[in-house]
Amino acid sequence: MIGERERKFMQYAVALSRKGMEQGDGGPFGSIVVRGEEIVGQGWNQVLCENDPTAHAEVMAIRDACRRLGTFQLTDCEIYTSCEPCPMCLGAIYWARPSKVYYANTKEDAAAINFDDSFIYREIAVPHEEKKIPLIALRDEDALSVFQQWEALNNKTLH
Repeated sequence: MIGERERKFMQYAVALSRKGMEQGDGGPFGSIVVRGEEIVGQGWNQVLCENDPTAHAEVMAIRDACRRLGTFQLTDCEIYTSCEPCPMCLGAIYWARPSKVYYANTKEDAAAINFDDSFIYREIAVPHEEKKIPLIALRDEDALSVFQQWEALNNKTLH
C-alpha cells in the first residue's frame, strides 16, 4: 500500500530531478535510497556535468548509498526514482539488491521527451554479431586463467 511515507520520499526524488535539470547537470531524473525512515543515498542525472554516460540518477544514488553505508549491497533499502529505470539502471539495481523500487514517470513518459531506451531492450535479444554495436568474442587463455584463479580462491566475497 502506498502511503504518506512513500509519497514524501518520491517527492524528494522528484525535487532532485528538478534540481539537476535546472542546474544543467543532465536530464530530468532524480533518485534516492532509503533505509527505514532515513535517506542514505541520493542522486540526479549528472551525465552532462560529469561527462559520464553512466551518471544516471539511480546509479548515482546507489553509489552514494553504498559509500555512506560501507557496503555494496542495499538489501535493507528501497529506491525511489522519478522515472522507471532504464536497462543500465535496472541492472545496477539488481546488483545492489534493494528490497523494492518505486518510480513515478514511466519509460513511455521518458520516450515522449526523447529519452527512449526501447532500442536497448530490443538490442539485448539480437545476436551479438547483428547488434548495432557488435559484440565480438575474443577468447584469451590468460583471461580464462584469471577466472580459474578466482574459482580456486577460498576467501572470495561473492557479489
